[in-house]
Amino acid sequence: MRKSMPRIRLIIQYDGTGYVGWQTQPNGVAVQEVLEKELGKLTGEKISLHASGRTDSGVHAMAQVAHFDTESRIPSDKFAYALNVGLPGDIRVIYSDRAEDFHARFDVIKKHYRYTVNNAPHAGAFNRNTALHYHYALDMGRMNGAAADLLGEHDFSAFKSAGTELESTVRTIYGAEWSREGNILTFDIAGSGFMYNMVRIIVGTLLEIGSGRRNADSVKKALQSLNRRDAGATAPARGLMLYRVEYPGFDTAEFL
Repeated sequence: MRKSMPRIRLIIQYDGTGYVGWQTQPNGVAVQEVLEKELGKLTGEKISLHASGRTDSGVHAMAQVAHFDTESRIPSDKFAYALNVGLPGDIRVIYSDRAEDFHARFDVIKKHYRYTVNNAPHAGAFNRNTALHYHYALDMGRMNGAAADLLGEHDFSAFKSAGTELESTVRTIYGAEWSREGNILTFDIAGSGFMYNMVRIIVGTLLEIGSGRRNADSVKKALQSLNRRDAGATAPARGLMLYRVEYPGFDTAEFL
């Protein structure tokens, strides 16, 4: 019986502004594509990277997790250093190790996303790619009250993009909260998993609640009706970041 190849785990940071998302696709350059090409140069092999999940065009990552199998003799902890020599500055590998019996996607127990809003009268020059400028006055109490309605296990059909086909639209949300520091608002949400555009639709709904353009019970109503029309607009991608991923015995927060 052939012995399986060593499995290498990576923690990856990237500014998603210039990419069509994580997953390789024909309409532009993807983060996965850039990393696999660099791994191919290092190992001489055709490498397939498997990530904790996809991020969409313009979405960022503080701690994306991916794994690949290789016969390379490069020490597992040196892959981060070797990759960063050839990668562009908007993609960094901050950690690498050997992780047998690990799967970056199927072993996830909790994902954390963060959405950033610049709630100033005028847009900023330096966070234009990493925060949504939203100049309307926002009521944090209303937004956090509505965010609390997300907690627990629910059918999130109202918070998925039209045309998204899934076996199940049930997800569990463990935490959802807004905080403010000056003009910068951050929304942190943790869950068992998230559907395509789910976090961005949640954010769009909460911003409409906070600005008074949507009723305070809109989240609760959408969860009951399962109707996309009862949720708000999809917030832009640039404010969203995959912030942290948790696995049994492995938490990316330890490496940030």
